[in-house]
Amino acid sequence: MNYNWDWGVFFKSTGVGSETYLDWFISGLGWTIGIAVAAWIIALTLGSILGVMRTVPNRIVSGIATCYVELFRNVPLLVQLFIWYFLVPDLLPADLQEWYKQDLNPTTSAFISVVVCLGLFTTARVCEQVRTGIQALPKGQESAARAMGFKLPQIYWNVLLPQAYRIIIPPLTSEFLNVFKNSSVASLIGLMELLAQTKQTAEFSANLFEAFTLATLIYFTLNMSLMLLMRMVEKKVAVPGLISVGGK
Repeated sequence: MNYNWDWGVFFKSTGVGSETYLDWFISGLGWTIGIAVAAWIIALTLGSILGVMRTVPNRIVSGIATCYVELFRNVPLLVQLFIWYFLVPDLLPADLQEWYKQDLNPTTSAFISVVVCLGLFTTARVCEQVRTGIQALPKGQESAARAMGFKLPQIYWNVLLPQAYRIIIPPLTSEFLNVFKNSSVASLIGLMELLAQTKQTAEFSANLFEAFTLATLIYFTLNMSLMLLMRMVEKKVAVPGLISVGGK
């Protein structure tokens, strides 16, 4: 294939104000990071709570958490996104519905929808990681904590969770990276994150290969940086005898 690469296209004007195509990519990257971080905060917080609920000795509490996991894990992400963006606003009270649809900037409402959707979708996956981490701990630790007079919340907060998190750092890292990659679904509801800006650049400039190559490099660099950072964290907090780090 005879193709003349033009990497200088990113510094050319888009024809929209004084913006260059590189400005579009920077803006898209900002939205991607914002979506991923906000969704991850929801997922890690709610997923930890549900993970604990799945392991408590109460069938009703654990059943509620199990129902949540089965529902959100088995419905495709795109279906959930369209439900949150198109259907849920119509179910809100009249005043709140008017505020959400008319007073809010369309970009803001799209951002809220995708963050909530992606956060709750990832919550189900984080919940299973937390549950697995807790159940992987020796049963004697909970028994010892009870013998010392700890109540159930104290056992989880002071004994089980600190160790469980250290065990599940690798799978949690994978989930965190998935959040960044899954944030690309926001382009389907008009939010100009990285993928949407890439497609827009390709259409405006007709430099399809350059646009998608740069997007690939950005995603790869971002995810590799996060993965290396989490590996450093994993080595730092590893509990000797519970997990092996770096194959040792």
